[in-house]
Amino acid sequence: IRQVFVHDVDAARAGVFAAEMMEKLRADVTPVPTVADGSKRSDIIVTCTPATRPILRLGDVADGAFIAAVGADSEHKQEIDVELMSRAAVVVDVLSQCAAIGDLHHAIDAGVMRPTDVRAELAEVVAGTSRWTRANHETVVFDSTGTALEDVAAAALVYERAVAANIGTTFDFAS
Repeated sequence: IRQVFVHDVDAARAGVFAAEMMEKLRADVTPVPTVADGSKRSDIIVTCTPATRPILRLGDVADGAFIAAVGADSEHKQEIDVELMSRAAVVVDVLSQCAAIGDLHHAIDAGVMRPTDVRAELAEVVAGTSRWTRANHETVVFDSTGTALEDVAAAALVYERAVAANIGTTFDFAS
């Protein structure tokens, strides 16, 4: 990754974040005034917002883009427009959960997708058991609502790093 575009509704915060990330990533990190100003020029797009209406539409992405939509973790949240969802190859972390609360849920409610339209679940992709293969220039949306296993894995990593750095507070939960 050589160039990163960032957007925030607070332009000043986007600027501060861009400066911090430029140093950490050793890449060009540029704040943009709108989501589309960055997403139209990106191969990889990550949305992680509390949005309750779509922030990314079909015309906002180039053919072949990969979108990691990770903010819609409740039935009222939505980041990806249903038309974009219906035209993309959709991969989910857990199908039943995404159909109930993710961006997929909104596409199903709008009648533009069915659960059977989903190309694969993350576990199938990681295990190599998915029969889906990405077509040239196919836009992919990864709809992630989060799973307990992901939370446990993150907590384990934080714990291991805290122990290695000898930081934190120990609690005795048995008493």
